[in-house]
Amino acid sequence: MPKYLVQARYTADGVKGLLKEGGTARVEAAKNATSSAGGTLESYYFAFGQDDVYLVVDLPDNATAAALSLAIAATGAVHTKSTVLLTPGEVDEASKKKISYQAPGK
Repeated sequence: MPKYLVQARYTADGVKGLLKEGGTARVEAAKNATSSAGGTLESYYFAFGQDDVYLVVDLPDNATAAALSLAIAATGAVHTKSTVLLTPGEVDEASKKKISYQAPGK
């Protein structure tokens, strides 16, 4: 099952909800949302800096990841960015594929 890194930033309304409900409630909401999409939540961390939350989730496919992202974005409380994560084995497989490419100006 593909794995994704999700970086999230709360809007002002999202922060208000976090302050009201607490962090544990947000983890449970993320678990429930991921589960409803047929996936699992591997990890959930709050952070300082540009992003407020880092999650690692397993989801069935990119379309499901997009559907989950759209459902979250539609609330207006959170902005997310998702990155597909690759295993070392997948990189090994990719490195063996022959691709024809010419760099600009070459």
